[in-house]
Amino acid sequence: MENKYGAIARYAKLRYAFIMMFSIWIIGTIGYMIIEAANFLDAAFMTVITVSTVGFNDVLILSEEGKIFTMILIAISWVTFAYGISVITSHFVEGEMGVLLHIYRNKKQLNKMKDHVIIVGYGRNGHQAAQELLSSGIPFIVLEQKHDLILQSVKKEIPFLEGDATEDDVLIEAGIERARSIILTLPLDADNLFITISARSLNPNIQIITRATNASTQKKLLIAGANRVVMPEYVGGIHMAALVNSEDVVSFLDKISFRGDAETTLVEIVCSNLPDELRNHSIFELGIRQKTGANIVGFKTPEGEFIINPTPDTVMIPNTKLFVLGTPEQIRKMKDLISI
Repeated sequence: MENKYGAIARYAKLRYAFIMMFSIWIIGTIGYMIIEAANFLDAAFMTVITVSTVGFNDVLILSEEGKIFTMILIAISWVTFAYGISVITSHFVEGEMGVLLHIYRNKKQLNKMKDHVIIVGYGRNGHQAAQELLSSGIPFIVLEQKHDLILQSVKKEIPFLEGDATEDDVLIEAGIERARSIILTLPLDADNLFITISARSLNPNIQIITRATNASTQKKLLIAGANRVVMPEYVGGIHMAALVNSEDVVSFLDKISFRGDAETTLVEIVCSNLPDELRNHSIFELGIRQKTGANIVGFKTPEGEFIINPTPDTVMIPNTKLFVLGTPEQIRKMKDLISI
């Protein structure tokens, strides 16, 4: 299994290729200086025209030993330069140089990240989660160890860190201690369970959202410290079954998005974030519907109870939340109204 040093090992090939080619030049130069008693400039120039097969006239009159040395130098240089050129070409053709630059930029940004989201895995679920966060403008970093998936993320300008998320030092490098949430999308429940335990120990306050394949694992993940466990197959099955009996209802709900660029957007308002002059007021007094056209469709009490379609006299007290539905324009007006 590739660990966090996988990228370093690959990029080391490029470094080794340059070192090998430079070494050939050094060996050739020193060899001509010793065998033919040449000065440094003549020996260095003789080495360059020999290994490059340019075809200039020899700058040195070679002895028998010098000719043998030259033949050996040419043979070794062919192998070395063939390897070096193949490594360098692969870095450009396969996008390795882009990955290297992307890693450098990501590490600089990662050091400044705070209250960000860590996505573990860039498969189908991880890819979709990244797109949603990208559209919402929420800072995030993707942790992935499969190099082919990383190449995909580079092409889409997705910030990533290459490494094995089951290792604590990789999570720390991803800023787990400063992150607000971590989303685990790995296909193996055992990996997600292990990372859940590690993440909770490294950051007791982080929100952990994890994928699960088996229902029997769900309870274990919650005990281990996960806040939410999502079973994609279970959710997908319910969604398809609902289309049989309530196709239009499901289609309507599908139009509701948490992203600001959708036709209809659902957002939550934390009452603690409201300006002082708007706190401890009723829904009616806020006037969101009358002034913006957005609708308050839900309310969460401090005890965690959800109320659908709350009454206008419901009061906004600390530790409560409002759930507001509207078009992007209505949501924008609502945010301007309550200054969030």
